Amino acid sequence: MGIYLNPGNKNFQISLNSKIYVDKSNLIAYTNSVINTEQRFVCVSRPRRFGKSMAASMLAAYYGLGTDSGQFEHLAIAKGESYREHLNQYNVIFLNVQQFLSQTENIATLKELIEKTLLWELLDEYSNLNYFNTSSLTSVLQTISSKMSTDFIFIIDEWDCIFREYKNDTES
Repeated sequence: MGIYLNPGNKNFQISLNSKIYVDKSNLIAYTNSVINTEQRFVCVSRPRRFGKSMAASMLAAYYGLGTDSGQFEHLAIAKGESYREHLNQYNVIFLNVQQFLSQTENIATLKELIEKTLLWELLDEYSNLNYFNTSSLTSVLQTISSKMSTDFIFIIDEWDCIFREYKNDTES
């Protein structure tokens, strides 16, 4: 398990351990239903304090390779038709954009830092593969996906902080 690549279930377990936990695992059933469809790009937007980060951690724990996901057995999703089909079957990239924001000055440096960080972790985890271009995140992701026969699921938390912090940034 890595920091951003298949981060495991620790953050979701913290939510489960909390005194107040609301089971939102049926979000997984919906997400399973749109995998490999044109609707596969899902944006969950809710007001602050509505559990978006918890839901993101839950999805990472459910989909991520190398994760022990026994913690789902007592949740609503365990009764779902697609529960076992997608459980721990994908490489998950989990990004909390807020963590990168404090280290950057504009959108361009934010993008560059995220790309460098992901490349570092991916190339370390899959160092045994032969890459055409190790400086291109897209190329590295395509190589891993092709050679390992696994898809990637990207989970991006706090993505909207870019608009709050860099609202006057015109760089792309």
